Amino acid sequence: MNRDELFVWIADLLAEMFELDRDALTPESNLYTDLDIDSIDAVDLAVKLKQTTGKRLQPEVFKTIRTIDDVVNALAGLAEEQAA
Repeated sequence: MNRDELFVWIADLLAEMFELDRDALTPESNLYTDLDIDSIDAVDLAVKLKQTTGKRLQPEVFKTIRTIDDVVNALAGLAEEQAA
């Protein structure tokens, strides 16, 4: 899955999980300030990502995530590590 496909998939997932307007989601959307996702929601997202991808984001990586694009980059990084 390329980065554009990852963005679409993650944006769809966020819209579904948190009842967000899908059309309003951009790569620069901040999970916390723009989308009003709290720490419990962030944990739910991490669990859902692991369930659907089979890959676990390391806690130190997850702590640095602020935007949808950060999620895309983190998942792309995991895929690249696995391919190497």
